[in-house]
Amino acid sequence: MEKLTFYALSAPEKLDRIGAYLSERLSRDVARHRYGYVCIAMEALDQLLMACHCQSINLFVESFLKMVRKLLESDKPSLQILGTNSFVKFANIEEDTPSYHRSYDFFVSRFSEMCHSSYEDPDIRTKIRMAGIKGLQGVVRKTVNDELQANIWDPQHMDKIVPSLLFNLQSGERTESRSPSPLQASEKEKESPVELTERCFRELLGRAAYGNIKNAITPVLMHLDNHSLWEGKTFAVRCFKIIMYSIQSQHSHLVIQQLLGHLDANSKNSATVRAGIVEVLLEAAAIAASGSVGPTVLEVFNTLLRQLRLSVDYELTGSYDGSTNIGTKIIKAHEERQLQEAIVYGSFANTLPTYQRSEVMLFIMGKIPVPGVHLALPSTGSGHEGTRMIQVMLLKSLVQVTAGFQTTNMLTALPSSFLEPLLSFSLTEDPEVRLLVLQILLSLIDRHDNRPKFTNIRRTNLIISDISVLKLKVDKCSRQDNLFMKKHGQQLYRHIYLGCKEHSSGRQHYETLFALLGLLSVELANEEVVVDLIRLALALQDLALSTDEALPIFNRCAVHALAAAYLNLICQLTTVPAFCQHIHEVIEVRQKESPYLLPEDVFIDNPKLPSSLEKVEGDVLFLQSKITEVLGGSGYNTDRLATPYVPQYTDEDRLSKRKSIGETISLQVEVESRNSPEKEERTPAEEITFETLKNAIVDSVGMEEQERERRRQVVEKFQKAPFEEIAAHCGARATLLQSKLNQIFEITIRPPPSPSGTISSGYGQTQSRSVPIYEMKFPDLCVY
Repeated sequence: MEKLTFYALSAPEKLDRIGAYLSERLSRDVARHRYGYVCIAMEALDQLLMACHCQSINLFVESFLKMVRKLLESDKPSLQILGTNSFVKFANIEEDTPSYHRSYDFFVSRFSEMCHSSYEDPDIRTKIRMAGIKGLQGVVRKTVNDELQANIWDPQHMDKIVPSLLFNLQSGERTESRSPSPLQASEKEKESPVELTERCFRELLGRAAYGNIKNAITPVLMHLDNHSLWEGKTFAVRCFKIIMYSIQSQHSHLVIQQLLGHLDANSKNSATVRAGIVEVLLEAAAIAASGSVGPTVLEVFNTLLRQLRLSVDYELTGSYDGSTNIGTKIIKAHEERQLQEAIVYGSFANTLPTYQRSEVMLFIMGKIPVPGVHLALPSTGSGHEGTRMIQVMLLKSLVQVTAGFQTTNMLTALPSSFLEPLLSFSLTEDPEVRLLVLQILLSLIDRHDNRPKFTNIRRTNLIISDISVLKLKVDKCSRQDNLFMKKHGQQLYRHIYLGCKEHSSGRQHYETLFALLGLLSVELANEEVVVDLIRLALALQDLALSTDEALPIFNRCAVHALAAAYLNLICQLTTVPAFCQHIHEVIEVRQKESPYLLPEDVFIDNPKLPSSLEKVEGDVLFLQSKITEVLGGSGYNTDRLATPYVPQYTDEDRLSKRKSIGETISLQVEVESRNSPEKEERTPAEEITFETLKNAIVDSVGMEEQERERRRQVVEKFQKAPFEEIAAHCGARATLLQSKLNQIFEITIRPPPSPSGTISSGYGQTQSRSVPIYEMKFPDLCVY
């Protein structure tokens, strides 16, 4: 062998003839079953190949590959393994010159076949399969960097290679459960087909360029479809974890797009298949989210929300195409519910950076159907129930997305476009929707993990004399937080107040409202906010005392208990001794005389409620005057404290109460008539006294008729009067507006100094040559 190697190296041009001769001998020995000589000839070929890396190796390689092919074609496992081992050695050689005429198609097919070997003896079967995997690894290594080779990424090759690898990954999963633990595993078992397959699969994916990812992933999806592997979930998830961690991170969005497309393509498949794909998609997206996913994030949520809608539709109609099929409805509804939970609770958004999470929150909020604004569900219009289910599920997914959401700037993270629609859902009649909205608000406001300390009044027993045991984390309020509360504070107070008024509010609602008040005090409170929150708590006490709202006994006791628990918390946060003393005195009286006004007796499974709440007065109430007095002494704004809190009614309320187009028109007419000049001249500002109020109540019927008549006249005037008259009427209004503006400007603004620099001689008079804009007379056409 040494002489032969020396000869081949000194006369490289003879290599091809040596190869041809050895090849001929080997063919003859295989045919005659002289396997000892076969092994010797193969070893000689191997050694020559390893030694001679010269320019003319190409022709020798042809003889070599011909022999490997011969061995692989034989039906003896030992020869197949021998051929594979030689091929693997060859695959690891870096060749100097590329080859134009070599083809590896046979090797791809044969090695894939070996990967699926079903030889009777399990040990030999394992060896053949491992040889097949190593062979495929060799083919990939040999071809992936050789530009002149047939492209290994072509679907015809990938459709053989990828399923062969997955088959071995999967078959390994079945046997792994019976195998001993890694500590006891022998040396032989350490290099199992599964580990080898996984290494090979990772290497294959790691070499995939941008344009080849799709060809590598498509066979994976087909394999999982053909063998019903989505339902088990674990194998599919494992596959895609390997894929996501192996490919170059900048290509991860391509995998997610293919999964999205596959989910859409399976939208009429069984719920278990769709749930499996969703789970895989969420796992993959969570891995990709740490790198750059870009706009794919919203695409993922868009597809998931579309699937959620379809699933709700299928569940309510019991069929994929709208025709009712009673036989399968029960099973399907149960499976659809599992799919919906997979979508709602599998959110990967908590791995996203804050700015992308804000985008996702806005995106989901835009998808929540508002009754009367968005249409019902698309296909079979599953009506009110479908809309409600979608609302609940999307809000649940928002709860998932906002969990652990932390931002330094509340204004940018919670824009009005998100907060306002969210708060408007807190006014719906559905108690579940209201509770979800409150939970979302808690997640968004809690930035120092104080929420668990507030979430259960009964467990933490917040009527305690010292709140330091709660170990609350309180930071100084930043400028952005102050701006946020200036902008949205009143809205939040109003929604808390209105939430307490809802008859359908239960124990959980009141506990969550308490947590919200507590978090506002700890996270976002400056002095002004503290004053407003105290006013709000006192207003809640008044609400519980009032009989106008016709609140049930439980709700009234719950509101009293909520106000007591909150005032006990805020008095200790403000650290004003006299304030704390008053609150504790009232709580002590309540404990003795009316324990049903405290959380311990209300927020329990069987609340101890009185038959009526007639005698709630005197020492059991918190007094606004007393609180104003003690806080005023500590420098708080007494005027503001003395003013009772009244929730502002906004357009939102008016819109929610307005039902028909007729009412809308009458509202417009009313506004029109109010602004008309005749009205202004007719009604001077009158002083309102007790007498006028009394008369107003007595004459209300007559007044209503007069009002109706006046509206009718206005409408008739605009319908029947000639155009000139209406134009004159509007013209009069325009000139009136102009004169009013002139008056206002004269009072409030001094004219600017003239360009020549002359100083104004007196208030409102100037010697400037320039005419200020507000004094210019515009033609009527310019005045609207």
